[in-house]
Amino acid sequence: MARLRAELAAAALLALGLVHAGEPKVVLLDVPTMSCSLCPVSVRKALERTPGVLDAKADLATKQAEVRYDPDSVSPQQLADAVTNAGFPATVK
Repeated sequence: MARLRAELAAAALLALGLVHAGEPKVVLLDVPTMSCSLCPVSVRKALERTPGVLDAKADLATKQAEVRYDPDSVSPQQLADAVTNAGFPATVK
């Protein structure tokens, strides 16, 4: 019975996103087509909609996005693909 409770508690924490299976990582993406003040917002939102993204920033001046993510849920290439699919071709730096 105690084991079942422990497993249920662990499952609940995972579902809430309070426990990560892997140590979070950070990746930089080159997004050279960002050209206006709304572009970074669109890039950031595309990343935030991607499962496994913990937080994302996009910078117009450097034309880069910085993403903190769970490597057990998403890969850097999948993050670049999400931005590309939003209309901003991106590559992993």
